[in-house]
Amino acid sequence: MSTENEGTSEGASVPPAPSVPPTPVDAPAAQAHPEHPAPDGGSPTTPLPPVPPNAPGTAQGHGSSPYPGYGGGDRGGYGEPAAHAGQGGYGTQEQPPVGPPPGAPVGAPAGTSSPPDASWPPPPAPGTPSYDGGGAGEGAGGGAAGWGSSYQEPAPKKDGRRGRLVATVLVAALVAGGLGGGLGYTLAKNNDDGNGSTTVSSSTSGGNVKRDPGTVAAVAAMALPSTVTIEAESSSGEGGTGTGFVFDTQGHIVTNNHVVADAVDGGKVAATFPDGKKYDAEVVGHAQGYDVAVIKLKNAPSNLKPLTLGNSDKVAVGDSTIAIGAPFGLSNTVTTGIISAKNRPVASSDGTGSQASYMSALQTDASINPGNSGGPLLDAQGNVIGINSAIQSTSNGGFGTGQSGSIGLGFAIPINQAKYVAQELIKTGKPVYAKIGASVSLEEGTGGAKITDQGAGGSESVDPNGPADQAGLRPGDVITKLDDRVIDSGPTLIGEIWTHKPGDEVTLTYERGGKEQTTKLILGSRVGDS
Repeated sequence: MSTENEGTSEGASVPPAPSVPPTPVDAPAAQAHPEHPAPDGGSPTTPLPPVPPNAPGTAQGHGSSPYPGYGGGDRGGYGEPAAHAGQGGYGTQEQPPVGPPPGAPVGAPAGTSSPPDASWPPPPAPGTPSYDGGGAGEGAGGGAAGWGSSYQEPAPKKDGRRGRLVATVLVAALVAGGLGGGLGYTLAKNNDDGNGSTTVSSSTSGGNVKRDPGTVAAVAAMALPSTVTIEAESSSGEGGTGTGFVFDTQGHIVTNNHVVADAVDGGKVAATFPDGKKYDAEVVGHAQGYDVAVIKLKNAPSNLKPLTLGNSDKVAVGDSTIAIGAPFGLSNTVTTGIISAKNRPVASSDGTGSQASYMSALQTDASINPGNSGGPLLDAQGNVIGINSAIQSTSNGGFGTGQSGSIGLGFAIPINQAKYVAQELIKTGKPVYAKIGASVSLEEGTGGAKITDQGAGGSESVDPNGPADQAGLRPGDVITKLDDRVIDSGPTLIGEIWTHKPGDEVTLTYERGGKEQTTKLILGSRVGDS
């Protein structure tokens, strides 16, 4: 399977979400004036008019979208913001309609000569938004008050007995209200102090909640402080962003080769932790074939906490996975998924024409995008089981730059292999590869890994006295299995060989002349990428 390294991308800030438009408070409906009763069979007030289509708070159009169309690519970043301007603009307010306000009293019946009520319209209710502009402030009957004024109740007629009756009723109402209020407060307090309340309150705030071990939140909280965003820049100023994680307390950071390849010859590397602390670094060693690299922090802090390394051989399909990285420059991003497959043969390239890398990868559906390269793939306990390295992409990326995003097919280098490679790079600065000492075809559809008739540059395809020669292999033989792993192509064989160390003994199954044979082979070694 041929894939693409998900590459790198420079970040950009995400704009804030649009603010919500204020909602005006409805003005209270005025009661009918006692001196102007409604006609027989009528209502004391007019029905509320329908809400005008241009009333304040009425959404019109889609408005302008503040969110960018994300871009990406090895040297790219966010795409330009996609402006979708609608009519009216999201969050705009318009002037209220001209005319009598909702709830205006019905005028005097036809034929009467009663003068208009000078107390209408009422003053604005507290909290009601005011709107500037002509036409909205004229009241009924030519009054100067604006739309939304409160209704002033007329002074009662001077009647002694009626006044005393009103006062008595008012005092009784106040006494009853006081008793009711006091009783309500007492009951509410008792319910809060006892078991009668139906309201459930948390005993801890969000910042004090303890996440159980094994939850995504707990794993993220543990792993994020040991994950860094890497910025690599070549001597010519080109570069991008990737991810890495703390390998030891000496300041070594493990990542992908294609993340730091630009900085190998005279470039610059820097690593930034989630707390914002940034450190300059240097490339200790890199392996193109494995797609693994190690950098070391300059002036590394003394409190580094290396991530715990798991055992990728024990991983099972269906196990939960957690990926951490900086997709499209968005540092410290956490995504989740499962192990979709194991021992997936992957030959990947970053598109720069450099040597391809081969792996027998862990496949996951955790979202992996450009910028996740080099980041840790964790199990449910927070152990590193792989290094996120490549994604299967479609022919059209769909992000405006030709760089595709996650389609649920991500691939990680098993940590058992990456650990060995990293240790060799720290020790010698050079990678060490296992080999069989024979050249195989990289073509697909050969039914296995076919040993070519001629090696690179006209050399012999089987090294004299090399491992394959000593095991009895010859040009034209087609290797179909390595131990219990089915080999369907040359890249699959290379990926499987590189999961082993030099000196390991393996069993090869091959076909010669239509007959299947087996042989044992002790893997040799090759130092360096050349």
